Amino acid sequence: MVQAYILIQTEVGKASTVAETISAIPGVIQAEDVTGPYDVIVRAQADTVDELGRMVVAKVQQVEGITRTLTCPVVHL
Repeated sequence: MVQAYILIQTEVGKASTVAETISAIPGVIQAEDVTGPYDVIVRAQADTVDELGRMVVAKVQQVEGITRTLTCPVVHL
């Protein structure tokens, strides 16, 4: 199992709508609208890195109102 944080920037006023929409995507554990340089932070999981990448590109980045994403995979050192 691979987990990652997805940091999202949105259009002005769209953070709560984006977080709500993303929370319904399979594999998303949590989606919260926040303050700071990013507007939404998502915790997601998938079976493989490739599957995680497909979820981000095919599902998360297609949500209306998103302007930029940064995916940060969780590592255990």
